[in-house]
Amino acid sequence: MGIDTLGLRESKKQETRQLISDHATRLFMEQGFEQTTITEIATAARVAKKTVTNYFPRKEDLALDHHEEFTASLARAVTDRAAGESALAALRREFNTALEEHNAVAGFAGPEFARMIADSPTLTARLRDLHDQREEALAVALADGAPPATPAIAPRAAAALLAAAHRLLFRRIQELTLAGHPNDRIAATVAPEAAHVFDLLAASLGDFPTAAPIR
Repeated sequence: MGIDTLGLRESKKQETRQLISDHATRLFMEQGFEQTTITEIATAARVAKKTVTNYFPRKEDLALDHHEEFTASLARAVTDRAAGESALAALRREFNTALEEHNAVAGFAGPEFARMIADSPTLTARLRDLHDQREEALAVALADGAPPATPAIAPRAAAALLAAAHRLLFRRIQELTLAGHPNDRIAATVAPEAAHVFDLLAASLGDFPTAAPIR
């Protein structure tokens, strides 16, 4: 099988996955997450029910389909930081970029999508779980980049503080979204609030850790 054939097949899979996700999200926003069935999603996307579950084993992932990017985002920012750059500085920079870009990973999703999550106990619980997974991944990244003499608890403590700050800012963006504010206004409101949050963290974390991550 040639490279072009493999590329075409992968492209087709991505198109099918996106098609299913798009129809699922539309139905969730129209009918509610709990009220929408996998069968309805399959019918709307014109695929078999098994095709839906093959691409999305968990129903929640049909709505939160960027969950892998979300859970890895903080750890990746720390792992990819420049030599001598603290984790806090890297995460502050990445958050400011996400704020300027109105990135969904930071919490920008539009009022209908935000309401869909807020109205669903299942999605709200899943989002909490994803925040926890993001913190765990961050703790691993911090431990990998910490100096050898660092106490074992330190990366976990730093991850708890940093992840809590990002969780707070994520909720703040969703809160303003549900209140009907446009993205530009949300970004303008959250920017100084985020600066204050990161400044508070600086008093606790300082430059921990500044060792260049091993690549």
